[in-house]
Amino acid sequence: MIRFKLNGQNVQTDAPPGEPLLQVLSNDFQMNGQKFGCGKAQCGACTIMMNGDPVRSCVVPLSAADGKSLTTVAGLAVGGKPSRLQQAFIDEQAAQCGYCTAGIIVQAQALLDRNPKPTDAEVRSALDGNLCRCGAHNRIVRAVLRASKGASA
Repeated sequence: MIRFKLNGQNVQTDAPPGEPLLQVLSNDFQMNGQKFGCGKAQCGACTIMMNGDPVRSCVVPLSAADGKSLTTVAGLAVGGKPSRLQQAFIDEQAAQCGYCTAGIIVQAQALLDRNPKPTDAEVRSALDGNLCRCGAHNRIVRAVLRASKGASA
């Protein structure tokens, strides 16, 4: 039995320990924000946070989550409403198809948790490994910078 916190709630599963975390989150816990993109940790669509650090859930085995705290894009909401970052993505229309958006938001949140007032260059560097085929990168960067304006330094 693997036990961990998922978006603040204690959960457990008897799924095989070697199963990719992405599949367990989707199949066992109906967490479908993170997406399967490449399956090789290269696109970022499956990004979640594990103990506050962004990880690519398509290549992380379930066993790595034992005793840890996992946060998906759904876990960033506050009181059932979008977080400041999620709202900034809405306001900046930073998603086209939306397939990559959850992973990008989680990656951006990890950046803002470490650095509440990043520069444009720091945002671009932090999101460099998250691919968006629609070409919404400039709106994505604006959304992260917009969210950072409400943060305390």
